Amino acid sequence: MRSFVGFFVSTIEDPEMILEQNIRDMNDQVPKMNESIAMVRANVTLLEKENTKYRTEVGDLTAKVKAAIQAGRDDLAAQYATRLQMEKGALGRNEQQLAGAKSAYEKALNVKKAFMREKERKTAEATAALRDARRSKWQAKVADAMESFEVAGIDATHDEMLRKVEEQTAVNEARMSMALETVDHQVLKIEEDAEAIQAQELVKQFKMEMGLSSPAPVAEVSSESEKTIGKKVEVK
Repeated sequence: MRSFVGFFVSTIEDPEMILEQNIRDMNDQVPKMNESIAMVRANVTLLEKENTKYRTEVGDLTAKVKAAIQAGRDDLAAQYATRLQMEKGALGRNEQQLAGAKSAYEKALNVKKAFMREKERKTAEATAALRDARRSKWQAKVADAMESFEVAGIDATHDEMLRKVEEQTAVNEARMSMALETVDHQVLKIEEDAEAIQAQELVKQFKMEMGLSSPAPVAEVSSESEKTIGKKVEVK
């Protein structure tokens, strides 16, 4: 299953998944390494027990050889001596095996220490890389959001609306200027003067009807009319 997962991960080539799988693999190796070290240590313990047994046998047989010699039983001493030689040979082989087992155990511990240091270093590096990758993804999402906001969001709409308002304002100002230029101010003044004269004449008529004034002489009226007409002609 692990091989299949590793193949699948390598196929899709996702660095984050590969790093996570590497961390899991290193963690899975620790129990196996502890088990191997425990087996080496058990071998050392077994050889130590055998060594103790052989040393005890050698001691007992040595004492028996000496006792047989003292008792004058050289035949028994020879038998004990033969067994003693066998036990010493076994003890020698045991001590060599024990020394090798202890050396293997020490090497196994050193290998584990080195592996654990390397595991911690690689795990820290992988964890930092994964953290940076997640932060990078989040920053990419933020950047995408900001880019879309600037391109198609409020900024673009705001600038476009400002431009349209400015264009409409310029058009309205131009229309107002043109309208003001087309107005004949002189005509407006003449019409205002005419309205004032009509109002004065109307007041005079009311006074005459009320007996507050008498009609003006014809010559004077004609003269005033001529002056008024003359003013109109000059204005035009």
